[in-house]
Amino acid sequence: MNDINIFSIIFFVIGVLFDLFGCIGLIRLPDVYNRLQSATKSVTLGTCSILFGLFLHYGFTAAGLKALIAIPLLFFASTVAAHALIRGSYTFGIKLWKGTVKDDYKDVKK
Repeated sequence: MNDINIFSIIFFVIGVLFDLFGCIGLIRLPDVYNRLQSATKSVTLGTCSILFGLFLHYGFTAAGLKALIAIPLLFFASTVAAHALIRGSYTFGIKLWKGTVKDDYKDVKK
């Protein structure tokens, strides 16, 4: 086993752990806004880590370059999609969790 394979396995493990923590957050967090936060941050970072591990494993082949190109696409698409879902949920009237401290959209909605 060479050094590149060790680094790719490390990135795979980190990615799977972040994806696992994001899935646990989807189950455990109290409202849709916190759940989307968990999904956006952890799962995006985990999936990008797995894709980077794939790039390290395959190198500059077709599969490796596709994984490398998918990283920024996934990053921007998931961020924009989560923002649209949160904004739509707030506009539709889904209530915040009772322990929410800050409501940034309250002033925008008026």
